[in-house]
Amino acid sequence: MKRILILVFALSLGGITHAADKLNVITTTTDLAWITQEVGGDRVAAEAIAKGYQDPHFVEPKPSFLLRLRDADLLVVVGLDLEIGWLPPLLDKSRNDRIRPGNLGYLDVSAGVEVLDRPNGTVDRSMGDVHAMGNPHYWLDPANAIRIAAQVRDRLSRLRPDDAAYFSARYNDLANRLNEAHKKWRARLAAHKNTEVVTYHRSWSNFARRYQLDVVDFVEPKPGVPPSPSHLFQLIRKMKAEKVKVIIVEPYFDLKTPQSVADKTGAKVVVLYPSVGGREGLDSYFDVFDYNINALAAALR
Repeated sequence: MKRILILVFALSLGGITHAADKLNVITTTTDLAWITQEVGGDRVAAEAIAKGYQDPHFVEPKPSFLLRLRDADLLVVVGLDLEIGWLPPLLDKSRNDRIRPGNLGYLDVSAGVEVLDRPNGTVDRSMGDVHAMGNPHYWLDPANAIRIAAQVRDRLSRLRPDDAAYFSARYNDLANRLNEAHKKWRARLAAHKNTEVVTYHRSWSNFARRYQLDVVDFVEPKPGVPPSPSHLFQLIRKMKAEKVKVIIVEPYFDLKTPQSVADKTGAKVVVLYPSVGGREGLDSYFDVFDYNINALAAALR
């Protein structure tokens, strides 16, 4: 019996050691987790805090998040104040200095991507929930997904130099697949170049720029500010005058108001998903873009 117990204990230690061989990476969003896992392969265990169906601006802190952050080797964030409302208190309470800003275990990938909608001049609360450093929804451009992956590759390589060639090879494969998929997505929307659309929130700037759509207005008068009757009246007039036929809405916003606008303008409300895991079947970045491009092309047609 003693020998059996010793053997079981040894095996359990072996299992712990094997698990510890993987870098424990926590990301703030599912898209970052997916990209990190693609680059890290079996040398990494990546997990997101926010769910794909949640608005990443508003995540309710939970005690379980603290446990995950406490044991993390690397924290990957969107940045540009996307997580400002919920991440800093979690970091403070995690007591994990490795993943604090400025340390090797903290990676803000906004530093290496193309950021749009940087405000000019002073930003204050009268402007709504404006991000002073630019639009944080930059991952909705495949070119930025590749830029994110490159930063993840470099940071994983610094944390595990012996695996640098492995991470580099996986990055190259992912970049090639994303470039090939982008050609297909671009061709799918080519017939709708410069088509005017309305979006609920300012989430789709990078997506619209990449696929040459013209976002002419928003259901929200200001970011995070509910629409007033006067704003909706002006929006309906504009959509009728310019014959705008599509309103893009994220799944976590109430459809009642955009649907009312659509009913009065002859437009169609299209729910597009910003993140991996936003609905069943969207298990990868490729799934998200396949779904969104096809749904948008069908609505525009």
